[in-house]
Amino acid sequence: MTYRIVHRTTYRYSQPVTVSQHAARMEPRSTAHQQSRDFKLSIKPAPALQSERTDYFGNKVCMFSVQGLHKELQVVASSTVTIRRPDELLFAASPTFANVRKLYLDSVSPTLCDPYQFVFNSPHVQVRLEYADYAMASFTPDTPVLAGVRDLTHRINKDFKFDPTATTVATPLEEVWTKRRGVCQDFAHLGIACLRSIGLPARYVSGYLRTKPPAGQPRLVGADQSHAWFSLHCPEVGWVDFDPTNDTVPGEEHPVVAFGRDFSDVSPLVGLLTGGGKHAVIVGVDVEEV
Repeated sequence: MTYRIVHRTTYRYSQPVTVSQHAARMEPRSTAHQQSRDFKLSIKPAPALQSERTDYFGNKVCMFSVQGLHKELQVVASSTVTIRRPDELLFAASPTFANVRKLYLDSVSPTLCDPYQFVFNSPHVQVRLEYADYAMASFTPDTPVLAGVRDLTHRINKDFKFDPTATTVATPLEEVWTKRRGVCQDFAHLGIACLRSIGLPARYVSGYLRTKPPAGQPRLVGADQSHAWFSLHCPEVGWVDFDPTNDTVPGEEHPVVAFGRDFSDVSPLVGLLTGGGKHAVIVGVDVEEV
């Protein structure tokens, strides 16, 4: 499946901004199942300085500086990706929970150092006893680890309500846990927290979700979504994705942009600015088959 993706972000400020510095992580990754075919970032006003780099996790980052008075910033990321559906995994044939967890106890094999870094706390995800207790309802020592994570994904989807008004990007996970509601970012963080709390490596994935209109209705431009889910590292298999928001295993309809410990590592657009007063942000995403 090949998609043309257009991600528009517009900031409108109540007062002029004199100078702003930004980092954009909006270029899709190339992975074992996804090929990033082209990418273009359009920025208005045109930046005075612009450069690209690759961050610690292998994500592409565009750094830019807008110098000069402006009351609006528009960033449009246009990309084309081809996604091949991963081979179906036999979750019941995966290694047991006990055996996988044992691999991430001291001392860890040098071959597992990369996933091992995703066992620990990160800015938005803290290991807690209550998360461990919740997770362990999906595991016994002999549970195939991928089957256990799939069950955990289903339970998060069932026990937590999707509510776009309940949280913001700054809402702590503890509040999501108490309210039992949130959005995809919150549910990805919760899945990661549960797995790390029982000693398993889990990472955050940012990307897009290809939505489909109701039968007989036309597609609405800009109605697709930025999305987030999580991955577990399974020995002999690699990273396996799970989407608790939709109670599914991501496939062809989940284009991937970036990986990290949590949202703080993969935010699509962050920045610092002088001036601006209050601001409003408008985001639109269009994911179209080509």
